[in-house]
Amino acid sequence: MTEFVGVGNMVRWVAATGVEAAVAGIAGYVREDFCRWQSFHKTPRTASHTPFGVIELMPTSDSVTYAFKYVNGHPSNPARGFQTVTAFGALADVSNGYPVFLAEMTLLTALRTAAVSAVAAAALARPDSRRLALIGAGSQAEFQALAMRHALGIDRVTAWDTDPAALVKLARNLGPLGFDVTLAGSGREAVRGADVVTTCTADKALATVLPDAWVEPGMHVNAIGGDCPGKTELDPAILRRAGVFVEYTPQTRVEGEIQALGPDFPVTELWEVLTGRRPGRTSAGQVTVFDSVGFAVEDFSALRYLRDAVRGTPWVERIDLVAEPEDPKDLFGMVTAPSPIGA
Repeated sequence: MTEFVGVGNMVRWVAATGVEAAVAGIAGYVREDFCRWQSFHKTPRTASHTPFGVIELMPTSDSVTYAFKYVNGHPSNPARGFQTVTAFGALADVSNGYPVFLAEMTLLTALRTAAVSAVAAAALARPDSRRLALIGAGSQAEFQALAMRHALGIDRVTAWDTDPAALVKLARNLGPLGFDVTLAGSGREAVRGADVVTTCTADKALATVLPDAWVEPGMHVNAIGGDCPGKTELDPAILRRAGVFVEYTPQTRVEGEIQALGPDFPVTELWEVLTGRRPGRTSAGQVTVFDSVGFAVEDFSALRYLRDAVRGTPWVERIDLVAEPEDPKDLFGMVTAPSPIGA
């Protein structure tokens, strides 16, 4: 039998745990797994691009446990009544190949993306950071705000979005959680004086939502919206003057903000900073950029944390996912044997 967490139980688990606590828990597992980065089998995700959007598979393994995530990205979905991103994922036992844990990952991916942002900000942003600017107030925004509070103690947020309703939604959700929220009249107004800037827009385009002139000395830029070929958010001039940090370089060179800067553009992988192998921020005035596209090891961490957190609770059920005949060599016998009485 395979353990399973569906949408209903995921919602109940997050509600009981608290979003910020869940982000913090996943962040701990992400940090732990990044510190053993070299033990993972790594490959860029497999992507199927269409005019509608992209569907991706993201696999990894540490030779004990295998994980994968199925995820889509369809920027036009909200206008048609669908979410931009949906996902599910699984863990399997490498020793026999059996899936042991299956979960919805639309909510879990939002938590995991926030957790990774928290890990990166704790390592790269100035410790005295006090204000977050959000460029984009969509489905990721609240999770990102909670991540920065966990990582840096930030509770002042200034936000900008082209959709006024998204800004109202953000203020409505963050206000009761203890945030001081300011809704800016422009992106420039939102960014001015911020310590951390998170860009989280959904348009599938080579966009510049953060011009170089807006980025002040000492800022940490958390760029999470550019996550596929032909989709960016930052002025390339920012990258040329900043310390740039990535998850898995071969994937980021294809999908991230650095995709147009050539194969020799220098970057540092986040695991190298977390293990002390390479430096992170080198001065208070340095601009740092976390060019985050999402990587399979992070999903591995999130699934592993969720599995451990729900084990033995009402929020996990067991499903009959794998056919197991009495004789492992007689699968045919399962469909020719008499049906159980009352079936």
